[in-house]
Amino acid sequence: MKAADIKAMIEAGLPDADVEVFGEDGQHFDARVFSPSFSGKSLIEQHRAVKATLGDSFTSGAVHALSLKTGVSR
Repeated sequence: MKAADIKAMIEAGLPDADVEVFGEDGQHFDARVFSPSFSGKSLIEQHRAVKATLGDSFTSGAVHALSLKTGVSR
């Protein structure tokens, strides 16, 4: 899995989001996701929304670790 793949998956699931994903080893990634759809949601709800866009990437082992920074705006 590449950072660009994760970025595309998040953008497909959260089309209004501003997304940046970093990670060069193919298993450990850092993502910054900012979306108006996060308004009124707790940090945990925001993270769950992002992880939901990745489907089974965690359970299949394609992504080992994902660090998230989320919010409504930068």
